[in-house]
Amino acid sequence: MKRKQWLYVSAGIAACLVGISQLEGIDRFVEYAREQSGRAVFAPLSSEWLAAVQVADVEGLEKRRAEMRSRIEEEAKRRYVAPVNAVVDRVWKAIPGYNGLELDVEKTLELAEQEGFPEPPKLIMREIPAKVHIDQLGPHPVYKGNPNKPMVSLMINVAWGDEYIPKMLDTLREENVKATFFFDGSWLNQNIATARTIMQEGHEVSNHAYSHPKMSTLDRARATSEIAKTEALLTKELGAKNKLFAPPAGDFNQATVDIAHGMGLRTVLWTLDTVDWKKPSPASIVRKIADHVEPGSLILMHPTEPSSSALKEMIRVIKAKGLSLGTVSETISPKRVPEVESAEQ
Repeated sequence: MKRKQWLYVSAGIAACLVGISQLEGIDRFVEYAREQSGRAVFAPLSSEWLAAVQVADVEGLEKRRAEMRSRIEEEAKRRYVAPVNAVVDRVWKAIPGYNGLELDVEKTLELAEQEGFPEPPKLIMREIPAKVHIDQLGPHPVYKGNPNKPMVSLMINVAWGDEYIPKMLDTLREENVKATFFFDGSWLNQNIATARTIMQEGHEVSNHAYSHPKMSTLDRARATSEIAKTEALLTKELGAKNKLFAPPAGDFNQATVDIAHGMGLRTVLWTLDTVDWKKPSPASIVRKIADHVEPGSLILMHPTEPSSSALKEMIRVIKAKGLSLGTVSETISPKRVPEVESAEQ
C-alpha cells in the first residue's frame, strides 16, 4: 500500500512541475496535478516545498524581466533618432523642424511582461518634440518641409476654370492622396459647390488672395483686403480653419508675409513648379518630378490639362521613391511619418 501511495505522490509532483509552466497560482498547480494523475488521492505538499517553488518562480520571472530589459535598452540605443529644430535658412527661409524618435523602454517592457515575454517583443515608440518650432521663427515664408521628413505635397492653385478638377479628384481618390487647394477668392465666390466637393473629399483648402494680384505692388490696406476677403469666404462658405496663404504667381514682399502672419496665416511658396500653365507635355512634367522631387518638396500645379493627365504617374513616381504624400500642413508639421519609418517594426 505504501508503494502505491508513493507512486501517487510521485505522479502528482511530476504533474505539478508540468503545470507550473501553464497555470497561475499554487492552488491551480495542485488541481492540475490531480487531473493528470487520474483524480487519485493526492498527498498534500509541504509548505516548505511550496515556498521553494514560489521563490524559484519569482526568481525566474525577475531573471526574464532583467534579460528583456537589457535587450530593449540595447534596441532603444539603436533606434534613437534626435529631433531637428526649425531654422531660418539663407536661401529656403523658414524650414520646419522634425520630431525625433525613441523607444519607450518602460512601456515596451510592461507590454512584453503582460504577453509572456514574446520573441521578438512588440516595440512601443514615441516622438521627441523638437525644441524649436516653425511658429517660433517669426514671419518668414516656407518653401519646403524638413529634408529629413519623407513626405511631399501637391499644392494646387485654383484661380480659373473647373473643367479639370473632377479628373484630378478622381485620381487623388484612386491613389489615396490628399492635396492642398489654394483658392482665389473671386473663383471661390463663383464655385462654392465645387470647393465644397473638394473639401468633402478630405483635401486641405487654403487662401490664394481674392483677385490674383501681384501682392508686392499693393499698399497695406489693399493687401490686407485681398487676404481677408478670401479668408472670410473660406470660413463662412466652407467652415474651413485655414492657416496658410499662397501669394498669386509667387509674388510677395516682406510686408505681404507680415500681413499674413498678423492674420494667423503662414506664407507658402513651392519647391518644384510644374509650370503647367505653359502647357508642357504630361510626360515632361513626370520626368521633372522624378528627377527633382525629394523629402519635403512642395509641388506647385494648377487644374490644367497637362497636370490632370500627368497626376497619376506623378504620384506613382513619388511613391516609388519611398515618399508619402500629404497636405501642405502635414508636410511642414514636425510630426513624423510612421507609415514609412515603421515599416521594419
